[in-house]
Amino acid sequence: MKTTTKINLLVAFIFVVIFGVVAVIYMGSLGNAAAEAGRTPIVREDSHHLTVAENEKVTVVEFLDFECESCAAVYPTVEELRERYGDQVTFVVRYFPIPSHKNAENAALAVEAAAQQGQFEAMYSRMYETQPQWGEQQESQASLFRSYAEQLGLDMTAYDADIAHPDTRQRVQQDMDDGLALGVSGTPTFFINDEKLDLTTIDDIEQAIQAALAE
Repeated sequence: MKTTTKINLLVAFIFVVIFGVVAVIYMGSLGNAAAEAGRTPIVREDSHHLTVAENEKVTVVEFLDFECESCAAVYPTVEELRERYGDQVTFVVRYFPIPSHKNAENAALAVEAAAQQGQFEAMYSRMYETQPQWGEQQESQASLFRSYAEQLGLDMTAYDADIAHPDTRQRVQQDMDDGLALGVSGTPTFFINDEKLDLTTIDDIEQAIQAALAE
């Protein structure tokens, strides 16, 4: 990544944090859910893997919200880290659609429906690439997300059925429930080898990866 691009991303990330665009949710059950963290897996068998390292010594898990501007700001860095460390680090992403984002759940459902046809990563990327077009809209963007599925060449009959199926919503909700139990309260939240990362700048992610690889 060019230095100027990296600086711009860092500035964007800090701006988002300072002005509160990172949505933090508080729920009455959060404290009780966090107490369940010891019994909650950070990675489940059906979690979506972007890369899988042969030795799986280091695993990076991101809880994300496709409508979150900070997640979009971090996305290019995650892509760069995948390219740089993909043979050494397993990268996993999990859904955490924040209720105050009107289309976060719609986006997650669309990505999960695409995943049922082997197109998780393509739809995952499309959401971040197009976020400025649909983010912070108060009306449903489900039809726009459906058009992305068409552009990807998905079987639209199957896509529509998966969007409507309770199992798809439950799959998204499972990630959300696990996140709450693990103490996730906003996005993006990263775990490096089961340890929650206190993310203050984008560079913290790579530094944590390097430290884990060095152990």
